[in-house]
Amino acid sequence: MDGCGESSGTNRLMVEKLSLSCDRLLSHLQLACCPSHCASPLQGKDLLIHCLLDTKLKALRLTGHHGDISAMVFGTGRDPLLLCSASADYVIIWDIQRCYRRTREGIVTSGTVIGTLLGKVVHLSFCPCDERVAACSGAKVYILNSNIEEVLSVLAGHLGPLTAAEFCPWDKDILVSISEDRTFKVWGLKMEQILYQSAVLSASPLLSMLFLEKSRQLVTGSADGQVWSFTLPEDHRCHLVTKLDLHKVQQRHQRHLDTVAPQTGGVLGITPDPVESAKPVLRICAYHRRIDHGQQRFCPYATCIDNSWVWMGSSDGLYLVDLGTSELHMTLLFRDYPNLSITMAGSWAMSQGLDNSMIFVVTSLFEALVSVLEVRLLGSGSVDSLCQHLEGLSVMPSAPLMPESPLNAELKKKGPKPPTKTGKRGVKEQPLVFHTQVKSSGYTQCPRMTMFSPKTNVQKKTPGPTKTNKKIGCLISEYPGDTAAPSVPHTNLSTVKTPTPVCCTQYSGDGKQILCGLGDRSVLLYKSSLTGTPAVYTGHDKAVSSVAWSHSRQWWLSASEDRTLRLWPTGSPEPAVTMGGDEKFSKTIRGAQFYYLDKFLLLASGPSLHLYLYHLDNTQDDIKRYQQRSAIKLIRCLETKSGTDITAVSVINDFYSYIVLVSGADRSIQVLDMNTGTVVSQLPDAHSRAVHHITQNKGSMFSSQTPDSYNLFLTSAVTDGVKLWDLRTLRCVRRYENHLNRCHPCTAAFSPCGRFIASGSEDNCAYVYDIRSSSYLHKLQRHSDTILNVTFNPATPELLTGTLDGRLSLFRPGNAAIRVTLS
Repeated sequence: MDGCGESSGTNRLMVEKLSLSCDRLLSHLQLACCPSHCASPLQGKDLLIHCLLDTKLKALRLTGHHGDISAMVFGTGRDPLLLCSASADYVIIWDIQRCYRRTREGIVTSGTVIGTLLGKVVHLSFCPCDERVAACSGAKVYILNSNIEEVLSVLAGHLGPLTAAEFCPWDKDILVSISEDRTFKVWGLKMEQILYQSAVLSASPLLSMLFLEKSRQLVTGSADGQVWSFTLPEDHRCHLVTKLDLHKVQQRHQRHLDTVAPQTGGVLGITPDPVESAKPVLRICAYHRRIDHGQQRFCPYATCIDNSWVWMGSSDGLYLVDLGTSELHMTLLFRDYPNLSITMAGSWAMSQGLDNSMIFVVTSLFEALVSVLEVRLLGSGSVDSLCQHLEGLSVMPSAPLMPESPLNAELKKKGPKPPTKTGKRGVKEQPLVFHTQVKSSGYTQCPRMTMFSPKTNVQKKTPGPTKTNKKIGCLISEYPGDTAAPSVPHTNLSTVKTPTPVCCTQYSGDGKQILCGLGDRSVLLYKSSLTGTPAVYTGHDKAVSSVAWSHSRQWWLSASEDRTLRLWPTGSPEPAVTMGGDEKFSKTIRGAQFYYLDKFLLLASGPSLHLYLYHLDNTQDDIKRYQQRSAIKLIRCLETKSGTDITAVSVINDFYSYIVLVSGADRSIQVLDMNTGTVVSQLPDAHSRAVHHITQNKGSMFSSQTPDSYNLFLTSAVTDGVKLWDLRTLRCVRRYENHLNRCHPCTAAFSPCGRFIASGSEDNCAYVYDIRSSSYLHKLQRHSDTILNVTFNPATPELLTGTLDGRLSLFRPGNAAIRVTLS
């Protein structure tokens, strides 16, 4: 076996540290590497150990096998550093430091035989404490003692040859195996029984697997490029968290680079490949990126992103994928590095190196070559650019309003009319009375029978401070930031007798009232406890599409599929203003909301975003009862960049913000700066389907969050789950896919504390996620139909759900029980 030195190109991300030519093809062998050493077969029966820390050190040759070596792996510990190798005759454990020492002393090195005549072993793995070794041979897994020759157990149950088996890092008595029968099994080693068996996952064999210890997840990849991520809880009932197709992820990444990469500062791209080839997932390795405090400040969610980053080795190169978002961050393809000796990979071995580096040992698919590659990402700008800000893009305003900004517009108030001039003979117009209301003469009333008698000895009532203190206490009460997520059902009721969809819901800012828009053209106003008879508001001709409270809680609005918008005074049965209709809006109104601390009204219709100034006055003159005193004026009408219809709108009304988020029917997300009145950024192909719901992390008046947290927003799309985005980088930072959403517009919501996310689902359950994890915390059952809407109470830890058949349910944390159930 001949070696060559490090290839040129110090500015390249992927560097070939070592290239070895072999005497036979090693395309599908399990090779081994660790941060300090790598191992490969020599002449079939011997082992060659290279020190990666000192390339000048002579390679160590280990002899002991009589048959061709088929698998090898390094132990998890470093003192001593163990190596296990297997052939058809022996499975041998080597102490690397001891072998180096005996070689320097001129003594023949030897290992410890722990298994004999197990057949062709295709995969080896150590347990976390290096006490046991799992050897895959045929359809069986042999559990061996790493100190002596002893078979501890034999696990059989797969219908096809095994491809890999790994010990669980947080439970040494759990082992997971994958096979060509396209399933994985979870084994309990104490009882030697199957704890969980998956269904058939793919049409191709499962080739690789990985444990993510922090998130307690199991990741496996197949020969056709499919990757699955499952939770592995204590009850061993695995739940699917993420599924992705490596080929589709690469295509989406390429489209993203073509449009967004110039804004974010040069994320590493892909050279278009004219030939479409399969992308088998040959090996998966976790990548634990070390982030300094400076990067942590600008990218506060980098730690949760880092926990789910993995390297995937395929036949054409390396892929850095974030399993939390199903997004591709980097590709290192062989065709982009012509100086490398390998152009197509047969197998990979991976290990986390030092200083954010990765060590890869790769065999050639068609040639007798082995190559050692090193990838360094620190300082390259490729991954660090993910935490860069888009210039001036933040929910919090960083500059004052421009003089020509639409947000400076004011509604001119009508002054008093000047007195009309009349001639000498003209008679001046004077009212008969000087009041807007005339007191009745009393002719229709019964005559008084008792005379006036004054009240004497009346004591003045001093106002007590109890009531005032109670109100102040309610105002200063804070939302509990350390409470558990709402998960216990408390109230369940039906809004109407005939089933009708709950199209939209919203709490008032103080959390005391709930607006509920229904598909039967009405709006219901409930107390937050869902007790008592709700107030009913009617007037729309079609289903109510959106409701919204003003920041002052003196007004609320409702928009409908009939293309009208109504502004209602709180407590009044009639709207103060009705606007819209077919002559004003050509398409349905979407996302009508109050904006800029109630200064504006914002709504979308078709491809246009309308910004209105308004003045509401519901006082009435008995003489001029039908005179309209309210006024509404269109200030600006903005168009989307692509001219596509707007499907959802999100703005913040709790504080001043220039940012408006809109989603289009072309699957894009566009960011509008209302200070300049322009589209400042666009994200194409945000989902595989058009986004039907978008919401920002707005917090509440009872809970304060860090300023960077308000830059997060959620989007929901049919068949594509919920995505969490960071406005500063316009990148998806996490993905939530446990819920079912195939045809109905299910919504999602942030909790006021910013720790939880809730989503509706079509399996008659609501899902509550921890914002840092893609797997759900709680699955809220006991619903009768698809859950369309979820809303958190801004004042207390409560979650409200609305279903397709018109039922509302209230959930609370803790050990509360079902208290109210109304039909």
